[in-house]
This record gives sequence, structure tokens and C-alpha cells, in this order.
Amino acid sequence: MKEVIQEAVTLLNEGQQVVLATVVRTKGSTPQKPGAKLLVRSDGTGVGTLGGGCVEGDIWFAAKEMLRRNGGPEFKDYYLNEDIAARDGLVCGGTMYFFLEPIREPGDFVPIASQLLDAYNGGDPVALATVVKVPEGATNIGAKLLLRYDGTVAGSLGNAALDERAIDIARRLADVGSNEHFATDDGTEVFVEGFTTPPTMVLVGGGHVGKATADLANTLGYRVFVVDDREEFANATRFPYAEHLAVTSYDKWPDLLPINVNSFIVVLTRGHRYDDMALDAALHTRARYVGLMGSKRKTLMIYQRLLQQGRSIERLKQVHAPIGLDIGAINPEELAVSIMAEIIMVRRGGKGGQMQMAEWYLDRVAGKARRALEV
Repeated sequence: MKEVIQEAVTLLNEGQQVVLATVVRTKGSTPQKPGAKLLVRSDGTGVGTLGGGCVEGDIWFAAKEMLRRNGGPEFKDYYLNEDIAARDGLVCGGTMYFFLEPIREPGDFVPIASQLLDAYNGGDPVALATVVKVPEGATNIGAKLLLRYDGTVAGSLGNAALDERAIDIARRLADVGSNEHFATDDGTEVFVEGFTTPPTMVLVGGGHVGKATADLANTLGYRVFVVDDREEFANATRFPYAEHLAVTSYDKWPDLLPINVNSFIVVLTRGHRYDDMALDAALHTRARYVGLMGSKRKTLMIYQRLLQQGRSIERLKQVHAPIGLDIGAINPEELAVSIMAEIIMVRRGGKGGQMQMAEWYLDRVAGKARRALEV
């Protein structure tokens, strides 16, 4: 959502008013998940998306009315029933909850937004908590609290208890750029978002599978770093989109790259000896994911050597090896899909299983269809 925030800053600095609409909670199947944003300009145009269809259309209309009537922030819910789904081609059965925030002057928003953009651009991660719903009579809707990487805080949500709970959550979210919603007993709802660099794919090995995985990661919006000890396998011609190319030995590569918690390391060098060094180096980074390509036998041999060198079994248990999901992949492009599928699963909290419905769902629908014909 970098573009949305950047556009908001630009417009506010030009003296224009905007409304920022954010998905803060969902239930069931929905076209967008928490964190999705839409910025509505004063001329009615927008940046970003909340999922399209009448959902976005209604929120868009509400945002324009908010600007026209000089209204305050609002919390809205939207139930996607079967009629809406059929009309707009959306999934059905879900509910989306939105926070609409009119911003009429740079005020406190632009300084906060500037820090969010710095985090996106490689600066220290930050987290922002916003009160999105309040009980009747409360006046702190829209209150914000910014947690910086050094532990300092700017702003308040209205009381110390609310701030403390938000800060605890913010500490978990900042590094990984995730988000979380929580509610208190009195009906106050808070949305906490972490802001950091986009996810970074680090390919330690620029061979055929490394190339295919880097291509796919780039398509999926990941920053790409490539490491190889051979220049012909780590150069701008082979990887034109790579932000960093490191031609170095496999035991020194982390010293040359900005690895953070939102990094995903894939070790796929050309041999066991190099994999040993590359994996050992990866284990000393802050990356949230480390994967090793190879057979179970190869993996266990590498683990045994690393354990003999003093590496902890707890750290080795965190490695994804053999890497990828079991989809029967054979060629480099298929292996890249397997690897990226597992990384997406880890990043998004998925389960990795098939999504096909159980047969009883179809049987139930068939029963409804028969009964309808009999009427």
C-alpha cells in the first residue's frame, strides 16, 4: 500500500482533502483481506482497491459523501450475501469491516506517513495502531499511536491500558509488516499495522532453479537478492531486476546484504560443501525463513556436519528442508512454484493443503437443486 500512502502525502501537501479507507477486519470469504486500502481524492478518483464490485463502490460513495458533508471518521461493515456475490463475481458468505478516515490537512498525518514510507523504503520498521471503532459517547475514534524501531512512541489511543496492549502487538508486527485487530470489553476496536520493506527473496545460488525462483519471486513482488561465487551466475544480465548481486564465497555472503526479519533465504548451491557453508551463514541472520533444496539424505548429512560444528538442533529444526511443497515438481520452473508456494504459505499463515471442497458440499447443493425442480 506504499502508493496509497505516498499519494495521500502528496495530495495533502498540495492542500487537497482525501479519505483513506482501510479493511480492518474480515470474516469468511472476502475479496480483500485486512490492510487493503483505497484512497479517495476530492475529485472522486482513487488509488488502491478494496476488492472491486459494489463493496468498493459503496465505500467509494461513502467517502465522497464524507468529504462533501465534512463528516468525521466512520466504521462500516459490509456483508457479502449470495446476491451480491453473483452480481459482482465475488465470493459469498463473508463480512468486511472498514475504517473510513477523512484527512483534510497535513497536520499529524504527514509526519506519521513519512515514517511509514521510510520503513517501506528500507528504513527501520515501524507499527501504527489506530482506534477504528468506539462505544457510544467516546471521542477517540481515529486516535493513533506510532511505535518506532527504537522503542519510542508517538501519540496515544486515549488511555494507558489501550496504549500498552497496542504496543505489545505492534512489537510483533513491525518487523514482518503484518497486521492485527483487537477489541476491548467496552467495544473499542483497534487496528495495528506493521510497516517494513517488501518481502525480500535471497537466492544463495544462481543456477537453473535459482534463476526460475528469482523470476517468479520478482513477478510476485518480492525484492530479489542473488548470491553466487561465480560472476557468470550472479550478474545484471542474468538477473536484471535484482536489487543486490553478490559474487562472494558462500560463508561470507550475509556481510554484503541487508538481511532483515522480512527476508526469505533459499539455499540451492551446486554442491554439498557449498550448501554447508551457505546454510551455516544463513542460520546467523534474522531472516524469518530459511530453506534448503535437496533430498532428505543430503539434508541429514548437512545437518550432521553442522551439529558437529556446534550448531543447535533447535535452530536446524527451523529450516525448511527439503524445501517446497509436495506438488510433484520436476523441472526448474515447477520447482520454483513449489518453493514460492511454501514461502507464501509461511508468510501468509496458510496450511498448504488442497482447497477442494468435500463431496458433502456438492451433495447438499444437488439436493437443493432436486427439491427446486420438484416444486
